[in-house]
Amino acid sequence: MSIQIPRGTQDLLPGQTEIWQYIENTARDICHRYQYKEIRTPIFEHTELFLRGVGDTTDIVQKEMYSFQDRGERNLTLRPEGTASVVRSYIENKMFGWANQPVKLYYIGPMFRYERPQAGRFRQFVQFGIEALGSKDPGIDAEVLSLAMNLYKELGLKKLKLVINSLGDKESRTAHRNALIKHFEPRIGEFCGDCQNRLEKILCVSWIAKRITITN
Repeated sequence: MSIQIPRGTQDLLPGQTEIWQYIENTARDICHRYQYKEIRTPIFEHTELFLRGVGDTTDIVQKEMYSFQDRGERNLTLRPEGTASVVRSYIENKMFGWANQPVKLYYIGPMFRYERPQAGRFRQFVQFGIEALGSKDPGIDAEVLSLAMNLYKELGLKKLKLVINSLGDKESRTAHRNALIKHFEPRIGEFCGDCQNRLEKILCVSWIAKRITITN
């Protein structure tokens, strides 16, 4: 039997790797201009990190993670995204105590999701991301947007358009969530199993929050 590449992965051959190197080097150069420093985190982490950081009702956690037990019976997961690992490292290494704040980091590396293979999507893929931690200044958000737009321009993309959206403040997000629950709860029987499970979890969290508020 001939051994072939696993489904959902790809070989990057000479001629392709040079393109990847150009994109990665351009991303690094832009990050250095904006004073972002590279961080490299483990390819696998404790599964609990992604359950807490990504959310246990998301498709990533419920369907797409590559999780396993090691010989010490510890639950580990190949990282499906980069943010959770960066935040874990920020806390664990006490970066919040560094003299220069906010801490501005970027990463480039392989991620893993058990998705249905299709054009442009792979189960092992490379993700580039930036994180600015330790500041509430909205100017940081503007800086992140500026960095992204300049990277696209540097790579030669034309006719770019930036559209800004907002999830609102804590009160407006809570009101929006409650309105969604009120609208969908009477129709829960029409949903698929996954959607029913998610709505039930949201309802449970909402009920607990109300009990805590009443108790206080």
